[in-house]
Order: sequence, then C-alpha cells, then structure tokens
Amino acid sequence: MAMQRKTNVYYSLVVPVFNEQENIFQLDDEIKKAMDSLKKPYEVIYINDGSTDGTLNELSSLKRIKIINLNKNYGQATALDAGFKEALGEIIISMDGDLQNDPKDIPKLLEKLNTENLDVVCGWRKNRKDKSGIKILTKIGRFMRKALIKDDVHDTGCTLRVYRRKAVKSLDISGEMHRYILAILRWKGFKIGEVVVNHRPRINGKTKYGYNKAVRGFIDLLYIWFIDKYSQRPLHIFGSVGIFSFLLGTLIEIFLLGIKIFGRVDLSDNAWFPLGFFFIIGGLIAFSFGITIDLLMKIHLNNSPHERRYYVRDILER
Repeated sequence: MAMQRKTNVYYSLVVPVFNEQENIFQLDDEIKKAMDSLKKPYEVIYINDGSTDGTLNELSSLKRIKIINLNKNYGQATALDAGFKEALGEIIISMDGDLQNDPKDIPKLLEKLNTENLDVVCGWRKNRKDKSGIKILTKIGRFMRKALIKDDVHDTGCTLRVYRRKAVKSLDISGEMHRYILAILRWKGFKIGEVVVNHRPRINGKTKYGYNKAVRGFIDLLYIWFIDKYSQRPLHIFGSVGIFSFLLGTLIEIFLLGIKIFGRVDLSDNAWFPLGFFFIIGGLIAFSFGITIDLLMKIHLNNSPHERRYYVRDILER
C-alpha cells in the first residue's frame, strides 16, 4: 500500500539489498532488536536495487519497514542515495544487507557520534572476513586514496555508518561514489570519526565486489581528487597546463626561428617546428577548456539537477 510520511522518526536505517533473499529474515530480526534497544522511534528503509531473485517477495512479508523498489539494478551508491533522500530521521544509519555488518555495533557508533559531537561515524572492519582477493583490492584502494586525497580513514568501504541528517542531505551520489562519501563530507567540512566494528563472514549469497567495481572505483577516485583540489576553480589546473604548453611551444618556435635566421639552417624537414606549433595550439585549447569547465561548474552549482539518474518503481510500507 502507499505509505504515509511520519514526522516523529528519530532514526532512519537505510539498507540497500540486491539478490539477498536468503539473508532478509535474519537481517531484519537483528536490525529490529538493535533498534528497539535504542528506545526512540525509528524507521527501517530497504532499497531493493533491482533484485532478480526473491528478495522483493521476502521484503514484502516483513512488518514495520519501508521498501524503495528501484526500476533496475543501479548499484550500491545509487541505492544509498535513494534511501538517504527518503529518510526522515535526525540520525541516518546505513549498513549492508549481506549480514556481514553486525547491527549490535550501531549503539557503539551512536555513542561516539554524540560524545564527540561528530557529524559522521563510520565502522572500521579491522578484522575482515573477506576473501584474500578482496582484501588485496582493499589495500590497494586505501593506498591510492591516501596518496591522492589524503584520506586517513581506515575503512572507507564499510557501509555501517551513522550520520547526522545535515550531512546526509548534502550528498548526491552515484557510480561507485559510496566509497568516497567520507572524502566528500570531509571536503564539505563535516567532522568524521571511526569505530572498530565486528565483521562477519558471508554465509549466504555472493559478494557484489570484484575487479570491475575496483576499476570504476578508481575512476571515481580521480574525480574526487579533482573535485577536492579544483572544484572552486577548475581553470587553475587546465589554465596551468595550457600556459605551460603555450610557453613551451613558443620557446621552441623562437629557438627554431633564431637558428633559421642566424644559423641559416633549413627547417623544412625538422620535426620540432610542427611539435612547437602543436604545443601552442594545445595550450590555447587547454586554457579555453578550463574556462568552459569553470563556467559549467558554476552553472551546475547554481541550478537544480537536470535528468534524474534513477527511477523508483514504487515505495511501499509494511
């Protein structure tokens, strides 16, 4: 049935699920026990990210939940984004739907959030139960994050987190960007902490993380690096490249002109002349591109988004 919005919700728990039919009942039972212990009104939001198994049927049999049913499988970042935008709570909690996150850790994260007056607290799966290949990819990813965006958080891939509403509502994520939520929030000035949490081995279903996602995640990392350094003035990077290229090309052409005039050297077969010309034109193009990107960024920041990135088939309450 069509759901009615609640106004007395304090906690919103957001759980993306994709082909997790074997885990739904146990997951929901553990979530309810952990949330009931907090003694404040809450909502549990499951985002069915285009599951092709019986996940939606299992979700539909549960009580006291909200289901966001996406049109197709968009990926974890988009599913989280849909849940965050629907969440009504003052505190938003996210976690995975594969039973590897332990809902019993939620009170511990909330305690740190409140005692240290933070905006976000993320889980740190210090003793991970994943396969060796995933652990290697994770270590490579952490090294790249630390090198490019100075990210000191130990475990940016852990979905178990608690956020204040103002932090979550500032986000607009897609792709593999869920791995860089903390970097985005840090860039926006939000205060972030972390807590060691329990990590359990996957019992049912298959992991959704692999080499293809790692590559897409690296591409998103480069995007975050650019945003972190040049979002206010992208002209600075393109302008610097353009000026360097233009000056290099100009010096090459001046040098060639000098040896032609004073040294009377035939340059008709010299490859340096077209190369210098290439640097000059390339520099002008890079500088012009920087101005264009700068203007487009201002337009993007000052206007509402255009085409929607995902579509919700329906929102149900049980």
